[in-house]
Amino acid sequence: MGWLYVILVGLAAGFIAGLIMRGKGFGFLVNMLVGIAGAIIGKWLFGQLGIHLSDGMVGSLVTAVVGAVLLLWIVSLFRKKT
Repeated sequence: MGWLYVILVGLAAGFIAGLIMRGKGFGFLVNMLVGIAGAIIGKWLFGQLGIHLSDGMVGSLVTAVVGAVLLLWIVSLFRKKT
């Protein structure tokens, strides 16, 4: 159940992060995968900063969106400008 939850929240976070980072995303499917990775990154980052949001759906989604936006931003720095 734990991994399925992370995947579902990550998919939603990738979609939201793609909307937030207009023009810096990589398309629907890749943004969804970035959202899954962002969920893991966001959880780690918030843990390092001592930030703890609620364990519910909203807290998980906010954490995952922050991680996904951060990851999309970092990747966009290395992306070739066309």
